[in-house]
Amino acid sequence: MESLGEALRSWKQVAGGQDPQAIGDRVLNDPLVRKFRERYPELTEHTLRINMNKLYQMTVEYRNCKECPGLANCPNDMQGHSTRISCEEQNGEWQLFDSKTPCSKWTAHDQQERIRRQITSYYADVEVSDDRYKEMQMLERDPDREVAVTKVMQYVQATETVGLGTKGLYLMGSFGTGKTFLAGYLLHKLAKEGYSGVIVYMPEFVEDAKGLMMEPQKLKETVTLMKECDLLVFDDIGAENLSPWVRDHVLGAILNYRMNRKPTFYTSNHDLDSLEKHFSFTHKEGEELHKGQRLMDRIRPFVDVVHVRGRNQRGQ
Repeated sequence: MESLGEALRSWKQVAGGQDPQAIGDRVLNDPLVRKFRERYPELTEHTLRINMNKLYQMTVEYRNCKECPGLANCPNDMQGHSTRISCEEQNGEWQLFDSKTPCSKWTAHDQQERIRRQITSYYADVEVSDDRYKEMQMLERDPDREVAVTKVMQYVQATETVGLGTKGLYLMGSFGTGKTFLAGYLLHKLAKEGYSGVIVYMPEFVEDAKGLMMEPQKLKETVTLMKECDLLVFDDIGAENLSPWVRDHVLGAILNYRMNRKPTFYTSNHDLDSLEKHFSFTHKEGEELHKGQRLMDRIRPFVDVVHVRGRNQRGQ
């Protein structure tokens, strides 16, 4: 156990040249310390004095938290944390133990960072803040969209309850009705449950994938990630300029792996029949109906179609 002399020398360093006796008296009379002493009346003056560093740190950080300047400007030794002290009797002597406790701002920040790490985005803008996804606002913003919002919420609740299924959702609707937003909501909510997700904005990804033909290792890593993630979203599918190679060897390989294993989700302005026609034609090979049908056989049976109706929300 630390001696009183050692504790005083250490305490002088903490006091920073100020009178340690005066600061120590002030700390012992601090309301927070008085409450602590009321909780542990067995504590002696000697025990408190040799633990002055810990008590001082607790009072300073408590005041910092009361006047919180925000997480980014947190003045405490450990950002987003404050010192808490517990007391235990060991071998007939009372010991004080300090620990760092996270504040609510740090907890919220940490949760957002965990969600961010769970979701990989290829060219798609997905929010990770809880403030962005408020169920009542989503339901009330556009009554015409209520049915679609409800279906997505039900899908999330079912996954939270029974686990990951193999069937995804096909969010179909006009421009700006919130299809990507609903897909982001689904990824966000299920990321909080520990599920990994990838969202791919198809028009830009397809162009990038063509360039990756010359980088086979990077292409392999990208395709593997899309194959194995828990939740995969192809955003704005049908708007891309497909090449036969991307259709058959990239998109086809991913969907072939995922079917009957993990759910895949889509947002599109096309219905399923229109999407099949889109897949059946490329500028290089012309019309290949069997290729389009082959790809749709890996989509159609593995989704529930959700019509996302409502007004164009962009710019609002």
